[in-house]
Amino acid sequence: MPIKIPNELPATKVLNEENIFVITETRALTQDIRPLQILIVNLMPTKIVTETQLARLLGNTPLQVEMELLMMSTHKPTHTAEEHMLAFYKTFDEVKHCNFDGMVITGAPVEHLNFEEVEYWDELCTIMEWSKTHVTSTFHICWAAQAALYYHYGINKKRLDKKLFGVFPHTVEHKGSILFRGFDDSFMVPHSRHTTVLREDIEAVPELKILAASEEAGIYAVSTDKGRQIFITGHSEYDADTLNKEYLRDKNAGLPIEVPVNYFPNDDDSLLPMVSWRSSANLLYSNWLNYFVYQTTPYDISAISEQ
Repeated sequence: MPIKIPNELPATKVLNEENIFVITETRALTQDIRPLQILIVNLMPTKIVTETQLARLLGNTPLQVEMELLMMSTHKPTHTAEEHMLAFYKTFDEVKHCNFDGMVITGAPVEHLNFEEVEYWDELCTIMEWSKTHVTSTFHICWAAQAALYYHYGINKKRLDKKLFGVFPHTVEHKGSILFRGFDDSFMVPHSRHTTVLREDIEAVPELKILAASEEAGIYAVSTDKGRQIFITGHSEYDADTLNKEYLRDKNAGLPIEVPVNYFPNDDDSLLPMVSWRSSANLLYSNWLNYFVYQTTPYDISAISEQ
C-alpha cells in the first residue's frame, strides 16, 4: 500500500523515481479506505531531506498512510524556504483538535542546550502532553527521544566525551519485543550525537523497557509497556550520504571530527560509504506501523482519546 502525500511535495518525485509506492491526494480521493493518520513533527533544519527519508520508510509497508507535517510556531526555520513551509506544514493550533494514529518527532541540532533553553521547548512539551490523549503511538528520534524521556520521566541526557559518530552494531535485549520482530541477531544503526541517556536511569523507571542496545553506542530503543511511547536514539532513517555530508561539513569548517565509524570502506573517506542499515530501518518502521499503530488504533479515530 502507498503513503499518501501532498501532490506537489518534493518527496513525491524522489520516491516515485525510487519505485516507492506513493499516492497523491487526488488519487486517494477515489479509494474507499481509511488511511493511517501519521503526524510528523519535523524539527530538523533540512526539512525536505527529512520529509523524504521518513516518507520513504513509512511508505514501504502494506498499509496506506497519510502524512501530516507539523512545524513549531515558536521557531522560524532558516534552512527551508518559507513558501515550502506555508504550502505543506501546519501549526499545532491547526491540528490540536484532531486525533492521529501515530506521530513521529524528529531529532534536532540543539544538543548543546539544556532542554528548557530550546526556543520551542514549551510548545514541544504541550505537543508531548497532548499526544497522551490524541495519538495511539508516538515514535521519538534521537534528540526527541532524549527530550521525551526528560519530559515524561525526568531522565536527563548526559554529555559524551566526544561525538558518537558512525554506524554501530546493535542487539535486541528484550527478545519478546514485536518492534524488533524479524531482526537479525546483530543489526546496524547510524548515530550522530554528543549526548546520551544512561541505562541505570532508564532501568530505574518501571514503566520503561529497554528493547535494544549497542556496546559502543549505548541504549538504542526504549518503550513504554504497550508502546504508546517509543524512544529511538539513533537515525535509522538516514540516507546513504547523510553521515558523509555531516562529516564534510564539520571537516571543511575546521571543527574536530573523526571519520564515521564503520561507514567508509577501510575508513577511507575518498571511497563511497557502505549502507548496512537499510533493511533493518525498513523493518523497524514497518513493525511500528503494523503492531503499534495499525493493530492498536481504533477504526473510529475519534475514539483514540478513550484508549
